[in-house]
Amino acid sequence: MAQFDPATQTELEAAVFRRLVAHLRERSDVQNIDLMNLAGFCRNCLSNWLKDAADAKGLPLTKDESREAVYGMPYEMWKERHQAEATPEQKAAFADRSGGH
Repeated sequence: MAQFDPATQTELEAAVFRRLVAHLRERSDVQNIDLMNLAGFCRNCLSNWLKDAADAKGLPLTKDESREAVYGMPYEMWKERHQAEATPEQKAAFADRSGGH
């Protein structure tokens, strides 16, 4: 994206982030463990990266606030509404992928 000035590049990247977050909110049927197993990141990772970016700029953002920004609601509410218990197969795939971490 060398043809864009830094401000335009940032705007485009921000638009992509917002679209990704909106997509993940719409696809509440996709579990975080599935995202981790397939892509190596999940909604929690996105919220952690958002918090890390705020921290790096010295901006006040709590873990709960960053999760709500990604999930579109308090995390506990999202878990109650959308999070299913991981299957033994999902847990095994995650353990294999992460080396048991």
